[in-house]
Amino acid sequence: MSTNVTTTCRDLAELLPVAQTACRLLFQESYKAGIKNIFITETYRSQERQNYLYAQGRTRPGQIVTWTLNSNHKSRLAWDIAVGPPQSLYDVTTLNRVGAIARKLGITWGGDWIGSIDRPHFEVKPTWLMPKGYKLEGQVTVPTNSKGQVQLIVEDKKEEIKVTNWNPGSPAMKTETENFIAQAIKDGVIQASHLKDLQNGMMTTDRLLGLYITIQQRRR
Repeated sequence: MSTNVTTTCRDLAELLPVAQTACRLLFQESYKAGIKNIFITETYRSQERQNYLYAQGRTRPGQIVTWTLNSNHKSRLAWDIAVGPPQSLYDVTTLNRVGAIARKLGITWGGDWIGSIDRPHFEVKPTWLMPKGYKLEGQVTVPTNSKGQVQLIVEDKKEEIKVTNWNPGSPAMKTETENFIAQAIKDGVIQASHLKDLQNGMMTTDRLLGLYITIQQRRR
């Protein structure tokens, strides 16, 4: 990663895992609320870059952009966002809506600060936990420029078929089934490997049922 003080880092991977998760959750919940035109403008910021930004409007020309030399961007726990077209870059209505979502998620929003309001800024403590009732529902695309759109890609929820191995209710049932299959092997109806699988506990209930139907059909 570049340590150039004039370069902004927008890489989500540069944040601590706890902040990455919080940020993705914020973007997911914003997406679900219909806000799809927000994007990341800064994640990690080195102390050198913080010093450089702090100097702006003080010892360097330009407007003051930061109030502190000790930013949470340095701790890899903070990120800034902006708003893409058709709204203006720091559209207050949009940022307020995202801020309200952040509050519900236990994410600190700079818009709630007294004195030095910083609406584009969000941060978490290292101990942040996802609130109950929330989860990352899929792959969340977090844009890093105004051309991108927030996306949530949820994989098709295919019904998981649980494969359960056949568990006979009694030793007699096991013996009976083994005899039935052994006889079918002897008669040349099915292959011997089926009996081995049954004896080794490798036979699923579905397969056993299929095997039974096959044997009955081939015996006709």
